[in-house]
Amino acid sequence: MRVLITGSAGFIGQQLLRQLSVQHPDWTLIAADIRPQSRTGLGMNVELLQLDISKSREVKVCISTWKPQAIVHLASVVTPPRGMTDQQLKAIDVGGTRTIIDAAVSEAVEQLIITSSGAAYGYSCNNAEWIDEDQPLRGHDHFAYAKHKREVEVMLAQAREKNPQLKQLVLRAGTILGKQMNNQITDLFNKPTVLGVKGSDSRFVFIWDQDVINIICQGLEKQAEGIFNLAGDGALTLREIAVLLGKPYRPLPALLIKSVLGILKPLGLSQYGPEQIDFLRYRPVLANARLKNIFGYTPRYTSREAFLAFIKARGIGQPAA
Repeated sequence: MRVLITGSAGFIGQQLLRQLSVQHPDWTLIAADIRPQSRTGLGMNVELLQLDISKSREVKVCISTWKPQAIVHLASVVTPPRGMTDQQLKAIDVGGTRTIIDAAVSEAVEQLIITSSGAAYGYSCNNAEWIDEDQPLRGHDHFAYAKHKREVEVMLAQAREKNPQLKQLVLRAGTILGKQMNNQITDLFNKPTVLGVKGSDSRFVFIWDQDVINIICQGLEKQAEGIFNLAGDGALTLREIAVLLGKPYRPLPALLIKSVLGILKPLGLSQYGPEQIDFLRYRPVLANARLKNIFGYTPRYTSREAFLAFIKARGIGQPAA
């Protein structure tokens, strides 16, 4: 089998490549990323390819040349680099995905696995206490990542109606943690104090990176399709997270946080803006029953266990009780 993996130089992409190259030496793995890649640790069945998914012609040529039976689409911008415009960001996240879907249909690709996000459900006071895959996708107008994930999911739904022959496996991940994971969320846990929003529990669901890799591998092996939340059992509030980190928890009034961030962000003194309020107080808390009962995978770690493994790898926090 030939599998095209976009975003293969990323945190999940590199691990997925290494695992697939060992477990399936008879598969051809086309590793595509805009960044240069190293062959270190990769098998001879891996083909490295430089690809900018925002350029539709490059994507179409890649898929028509390699003719993969399956595509794992991981490429996305979680934290935009300084200077990246909204147009550039949308061209990658939304435009690039649209081109991949169109080219996959045109070249009779059999399966498309795409990593969406719990962020597609949005940061809204209308979110259910536990969100299953049938809940509405609201995104968020002030979070490009959440907004774009929702737009991508709309495209995917349209493609499922028009082209049901292309099997789609859509994975809506909660916060992914791993030994080497660094992103805007893990940055919250590096501060000397854990800040929260007064009156909100701010519950987080976590999933360990190896669970994500295993789910993608299993999806390829089974040629699975469907939509699944990726999260360990249970959730942790910010107060509980602070206890595990051994740090003080400071819940502040929403208006105060919003005002302060509204001043600091334009001055370049904070990476977070006033919209961070919704991000913290209206967390999408993902239910994983469908992942376990229909897809057939139970995450190795619960949300709590994933967080404990994360802080143990960093040498921080309190010993597990």
